[in-house]
This record gives sequence, C-alpha cells and structure tokens, in this order.
Amino acid sequence: MKFIVPWPPGDLEDVLTRIIAEEMTSETGKPATVVNKPGGGAVIGTAEVARAKPDGLTIGSFVNDLLTFKILSDSVPWDSSTFEPIGIFLDYPFVLATRGDAPYSSMKELADYSQDHKVSLGHFGYQAGPTAMTFKAAKQLGIKFSSDAPFDVTDCSTLANGDVDVINTTTQLILACLKSGDAKILTSFTSERLSLSPDVPTLNEIAGIPLTTWNGLFVPKGTPEEVKARIAEIAQKALDSDRVREISKTTGAIVYWQGEEESRKRIADEMEQSKDLLIYMR
Repeated sequence: MKFIVPWPPGDLEDVLTRIIAEEMTSETGKPATVVNKPGGGAVIGTAEVARAKPDGLTIGSFVNDLLTFKILSDSVPWDSSTFEPIGIFLDYPFVLATRGDAPYSSMKELADYSQDHKVSLGHFGYQAGPTAMTFKAAKQLGIKFSSDAPFDVTDCSTLANGDVDVINTTTQLILACLKSGDAKILTSFTSERLSLSPDVPTLNEIAGIPLTTWNGLFVPKGTPEEVKARIAEIAQKALDSDRVREISKTTGAIVYWQGEEESRKRIADEMEQSKDLLIYMR
C-alpha cells in the first residue's frame, strides 16, 4: 500500500500521512509507505492516484484545491467523479508571512507600504485556493504586489534568500523562523485565530473571505466500501494519538476526522463558494 503526497516532504499533510501509514503497517502487518510526488502544483502526484486501480492500495493525501479550484479551472486530467473521499483530517494553519524585520506587521501596514515600495509575493501556484484568496484580499485592501511567483514549497529560506518579500505558507514550514523572530505572520487563512499568533486577525476578519485550507485521504472511484471503511478506521486511530496532539499544539493545526458523507458535502459546498474566486486565478 502506498500513500501519495503530491508535495515535497515536510509539511503537515506529509507528517500526518506518515503517521497514518505507520499505523497501517502496524495494524495490517503489511508495509505502507508514503511517496512524495511533487510537481505541477500537485498535478503529477494526484494524476497518479487518478490512474491507479480502485483496490485501496493507492491512496492520495490531497489538499482541497485539488478537488475544487483545479477542477473548476478545467486544468487537470480528473473531475468531480474521479475520487472518493475516505475522510478529511486536517485544517492547515495557513498564513501570509513576511520577514521579521519587514517594515510592516499587519495587512493595513502592508497595503500602505506597497503604495510606494516594491513588494513581491511567493505562493503555491496560480490555481491554488490561498493564492486566489490572497489576490482577492489584495484588491479589497489596496495591496499592490509588484511581482509574484509560484514555488513547490515556501519556507524560511524563501524569505531569508530574498526570493520574495511575502509568502503564502503554513506554520509548519516556517516554525523555526517564527520561533527565532526571523519571520512574522500578517494574517491567517483559518476559521479562528491561531494559538501561535492570537493577536493576528484572520483573513475572514479582515476581508470577509471564509474559506480555509484542508487535507484529506482519497481513493479512486470504485474502491470497495469495506476497504474504505478499514482505511478510515486505521486513519482515525493514528490521528487520535499523543504524537498528533503535540503536533497540533506546536503548529496550531486543527486535526479531526470528517467521514465520507460529510466530506462529500463539504466539497460540494466549497465548489460553490470557490466559483467567485476563479477571476483571481491567473
């Protein structure tokens, strides 16, 4: 059995999927591995799962963009009927961050600064939900980005190297530089303020954009129900551990379990909410 993560190693979906794979190995006595297949804004790895046999041996660990924005933009070789959800398990502590010494510490200050100075943005791709949400918020708040560029990963080095001035990222990827003070959070793309930055308002508070970024397990359509049920059972057991609770506490990640039917409804609802953001995708 293999879990395909269509991003480089290191972020929360990768860390938590590896914990699930370890539990799968322990429970079944058969090896379960995590394979990172980054590239093309997660298209390469996701397409591999789409082509796999529906036997439960290939499982995708997917962010919601892959099931909503990318399908709406007609830019990928799968559609709404390609995958079936096992369950959604993670709300990312997704943020807009900048260097600790940047001359702005809020979205309003960033907007004011950007009127007379060049400010560049790094993100996860033009068809990623947080990118569209950032562009929409920038328009509403009067933030002028002089340039922007997609990255497979945006982390401490992206800021330290001066590749860009502001990044879309998760707290997991910049935890070290947040702790050292070399990075700071301007806003979060979360349903509530992060425990790591309780004084920093959410994007919903600032710009009325309520969508969040989540991750879940998916299999090709036609995978037997009993197989899906067993995967879900083991995944829930893995996520209900002290190890996962510590990760949640450290990063601000919200870890839970939302089953197949609830996941289907959530995706359908987000498809509708996401349509007005398409104009902000390039």
